[in-house]
Amino acid sequence: MPAKQIPVIDGLFKDTDAGPRLIGSRCSACLTPYFPASGMCHRPGCTGGSLEETEFGPSGKVWSHVRQDFEPPPPVKYDSPFQSYAMAIVDLDDGLRVLGRVIVNDPSDVSVGMAVELAIAPLAHDDEGNEIVCWQFRPV
Repeated sequence: MPAKQIPVIDGLFKDTDAGPRLIGSRCSACLTPYFPASGMCHRPGCTGGSLEETEFGPSGKVWSHVRQDFEPPPPVKYDSPFQSYAMAIVDLDDGLRVLGRVIVNDPSDVSVGMAVELAIAPLAHDDEGNEIVCWQFRPV
């Protein structure tokens, strides 16, 4: 039986006909993006517009990055044995800045300004062999 895909947390991302998207919100008054979605705008000086559900993605550029060389503490999910991976802060083209893993063979291959796109990919497997999936970024 093929592995079932289980989101690491429900409601943060989805796969659409146009590709993966993050689910957040945007203030109708000041256009500030929020991920995860927020119930109110937190931007100082905002007149307090309503927040509307917004899909973010799929493309952006790496703003900053780091190589993760040590096992992170729970609740972070990963398969054993631990393997180093790249993390990046990405500026999505639609205004959201978000953190995520980068899918590369060598974490040293990530660079500032690198073009990336959203992907929904496995982070780890649970005890039944199901894939725990999360948003990640893939170089384009």
